[in-house]
Amino acid sequence: MADSGKKTIIMFSGELDKAMAGFIIANGAAAMGDEVTMFFTFWGLNLLRKDEKVPVKKGFLEGMFGWMMPRGAGKPGLSKMNFGGMGKMMMKKIMKDKNVNSLPELLASAQAMGVKMIACTMSMDVMGIRKEEMIDGLEFAGVATYLGEADQAGVNLFI
Repeated sequence: MADSGKKTIIMFSGELDKAMAGFIIANGAAAMGDEVTMFFTFWGLNLLRKDEKVPVKKGFLEGMFGWMMPRGAGKPGLSKMNFGGMGKMMMKKIMKDKNVNSLPELLASAQAMGVKMIACTMSMDVMGIRKEEMIDGLEFAGVATYLGEADQAGVNLFI
């Protein structure tokens, strides 16, 4: 099958190293002229939350989820060797020393290049995340929308 020029990435994980991989791939594909869709679900949604707390009405369990989960692309830890946050600090230092863009920079770059970012509304409901808590420039949809994108894509990744 010939490459359609479309790529999709499901961002299930909200861990720093996995999110970095997803955004590096998305930025690379967009820079090559491909149409890229990223579908954020469950823990991946935390990457799209605003850094500051947004006052919204929530039930007890939804409020607990919001309190326990990291808020924004600058907060996630590593999937391996996190060591209570020390691994993340070491990784960020090495990235800075090697001139590797930070996760917030990669997210902004992807948005600037037109990468479509879809927040899964079902996962948002389950985790008690409201649209007001999310960064600007997102689409909100369910799995059927993602599957429609995936059907047309030559590459589909799950991270």
